[in-house]
Formats: sequence, C-alpha cells, structure tokens
Amino acid sequence: MFTGLVEALVHVTRFEREAEGARLTLAWPEQAADIQVGDSVCINGCCLTVVEVSGESLAFQLGPETLTRTTFGDCRAGHSVNVERALQPGDRLGGHLVTGHIDGVGELLKREDEGDWSLFWFRVPSSLGPQLASKGSVAVDGVSLTLVDVEEDRFSVALIPHTLNVTNLGQLQAGSRANIETDLLAKYVERQLAARFSQDHTFEAADQPGIPRPPADAS
Repeated sequence: MFTGLVEALVHVTRFEREAEGARLTLAWPEQAADIQVGDSVCINGCCLTVVEVSGESLAFQLGPETLTRTTFGDCRAGHSVNVERALQPGDRLGGHLVTGHIDGVGELLKREDEGDWSLFWFRVPSSLGPQLASKGSVAVDGVSLTLVDVEEDRFSVALIPHTLNVTNLGQLQAGSRANIETDLLAKYVERQLAARFSQDHTFEAADQPGIPRPPADAS
C-alpha cells in the first residue's frame, strides 16, 4: 500500500524486453541501500517488486499484463519516473490509500498553465467514471491528486507548483499518457451498488407470473 506522495523523481537507466515481459532498471542512490530484493516500490503508480539491487541501481520485472495495462510499454532509458516505497506501520497517510494496481490509462487532453499553476484535463475509459467524484481522490502516475471536475469520460485536476516540480507530471503535454488508479473506497461502493442492483432485479423477476420467488432466509 502507498500514499501517492512521491518520494523522488528518478531516471530509467535501462529498459530491456525479455521473453514476453521486460526488465526495468532505475538509479536511486538516496534509497538503494535501504531497499532489498522482494520489496515493493510504486513506479509511476504501478506496484512492482524489486528483483535485484546492485549498487545504486534497482531492477524490476514487468509481465505482459503490466505492459498491456499501463504506460510502461512506452518506457525508454532516460525517462523520468515517480517512485515511492511501500507504507510501513506507523507512517503518516498524507495522501490517500493507493494500491499500485492500475485501473486504466488516461490521456492528457488539455493543459492550462496560469503562472506556476496548471489545470490538467484527462480522458479515461468511461468504465472508470462511476469511481470518480469531484473533491475525491485519484492517483495519476502514482501522484495523489484531488479531482476538480468529473464528466463521463474525463476529469480535471489542479496541480500546484511543488507537484509540477518534483514529479514527472510537470513534463506532460497534450497527448501524453498516464497511469490512472481510482480511489479504493469508490471501487467498493460501486461493487456494492452493482450487487444490490442485481439482487433487486432478481426479486423483481421473481414477482413475474410463472417465475418462482427465491425462498426466504430460514435463519
């Protein structure tokens, strides 16, 4: 579990395809000594497992599913990525609960810069719309942000100068893609509502002539 508060912006030193997946290597001198093989690190919003630590370098393996459902298929050596280590017991939760499981890829439709501040509009798959709400939370490339406006297949976020400077979001331009994770609580609410809707329709169907009603709970 993560917070969406990026610890550092680091460079990809190597990105190699292997079999059906890929191997990603980063240089993170400040934290490499404190990270071990098997640790989880959030990279551009995606939870990845450390498979090798060599000096100041950390290596990760990405499977076909990860490459398909995230922006890592576009990754190249020299790219900058947002990184955050997993939460530990007692850590402050300054952002919001981020799982590192990407829900979809968003496209930056428009960037409106006003001085040092920016307003971004992202287009996302319409299936994510019910999990987004104005003033709620969303993770964009692993950065915890507050939603401003939400429409059926797009949303806006306002970025302060600090976020633009210390994450890779400041490098995005119209047409750029980003990993999107909706709020964890919103997923559970949507799931419960879908289950309730399905149950209600089951009982409505049972009221129709010739369709037996499910037996009442005998407990």
